[in-house]
Amino acid sequence: MATSFGPSALATPANGVTVARLLAAPFLFVMIDGTQGSWPAFVLWFVLCATDGIDGFLARRHGTTRSGAFLDPLADKVLVLGAMLALVKQDVFWWLPVALIAAREIAISMYRSMAGRQGITIPARRGAKVKTVCQQFAVGFALLPWSADDRWLWNSFLWIAVVLTLLTGAQYLLDSRRVARSQLA
Repeated sequence: MATSFGPSALATPANGVTVARLLAAPFLFVMIDGTQGSWPAFVLWFVLCATDGIDGFLARRHGTTRSGAFLDPLADKVLVLGAMLALVKQDVFWWLPVALIAAREIAISMYRSMAGRQGITIPARRGAKVKTVCQQFAVGFALLPWSADDRWLWNSFLWIAVVLTLLTGAQYLLDSRRVARSQLA
């Protein structure tokens, strides 16, 4: 029988995995070192992306927490944006799509935080999960030595991620207005 944690619990298996992902992030960013891809960076990226699913599984099994609801999306954003910025620094990714993604992620995170302080919670939609996966694929294909030269491949995922990022951001704002109206009524 799995141990169940209450919504205010901090030290949970899922949060442990999430914190480990955050602590490993700087090592990944340092490993991203050029346009030819990197097996060590790709393997670490793959592990960090896979552990996102593991912490979600653990949270569902042991109970979701408010701290996990904050930490998991934070870890996703730190990893994706950090890796994308490292790829921009190495002249792999163009700055514009990364700037668009970063602006949306930061704006929605700030908005979500403000709404949360007012007691308004808006659950993530499936589109947000697909967006995150597209962002992860864009980074992954740019890091994978077998596909690092195939700019069209990772650029396609990057621009699809931009479109999904902007669409899900707009949808999030619409959903929050709808939830706020229903909670205030």
